[in-house]
Amino acid sequence: MATENAAVNFSELVNKNKQTLARLKESPRLLLHRRDGEDLVLTTAARAEQDQTVVSAATRMLVAMARREPGSRELLLDILPDAFPWVRFLPESDVHAFAVELVDTMRAADSLGNSASVAQMLTAWQHTAEVYSDPELLAALTRDHDADHGPVPDPRACA
Repeated sequence: MATENAAVNFSELVNKNKQTLARLKESPRLLLHRRDGEDLVLTTAARAEQDQTVVSAATRMLVAMARREPGSRELLLDILPDAFPWVRFLPESDVHAFAVELVDTMRAADSLGNSASVAQMLTAWQHTAEVYSDPELLAALTRDHDADHGPVPDPRACA
């Protein structure tokens, strides 16, 4: 059974640091709520290393399985809708492209020890599935627009 993460306000860590840090003995992670910024997660270095080891092992197994035999690719394609239900909205060719990109991106991210690119790739594919799930949105985004609206301003100039 999964242990629920403890949550406290960041000010508790600042004002009662020993008592607050002691809560890490009861919970693998401590969620720190902040008023003026994004919440933080505090964990021990050993726990973070364990988590990275598990993610890396799962990634290596998935990559090895996907690259081993043609039948394993079919298995991966077969289980994708269970892991990511939104793939049902993607055209078949995109499901194949997603599977290849997922395996390749997970392998590359694991080699760096940074999963941000995997999260970004999953979000992008999920948004693509959202477009395909809405016929009106798909039509609006794929129809030919005859008019040229001129050059696009540099978004950095607006900042």
